[in-house]
Amino acid sequence: MAYRRKQPRQLKELVDDFIEDYPHRVALKRGMILAMWPEKIGASIREQVRDMKFQGSRLIVRVPDPSWRHEIHMQRYQIAKTLNKAVKEEIIREIIVKS
Repeated sequence: MAYRRKQPRQLKELVDDFIEDYPHRVALKRGMILAMWPEKIGASIREQVRDMKFQGSRLIVRVPDPSWRHEIHMQRYQIAKTLNKAVKEEIIREIIVKS
């Protein structure tokens, strides 16, 4: 029986296909968001955040300073858009900032 070889594919395509078919895709992408937070978000905001966690589609962010809480709250839609774009799916529907 002869096997027919498929055309070679780029590793990025293979990884993307794996992630899309992975049964725990959303959990994996949440982890990707938490891991890429430092590189995708500005240094000044990154330094202020003390804790992050997901509750469903909400990203809960804790900051100690009320003025930074307000600043991050004002930028929450842009932050969510940036992170969702990086994982190619709307994982974050809401960001809640607590102090």
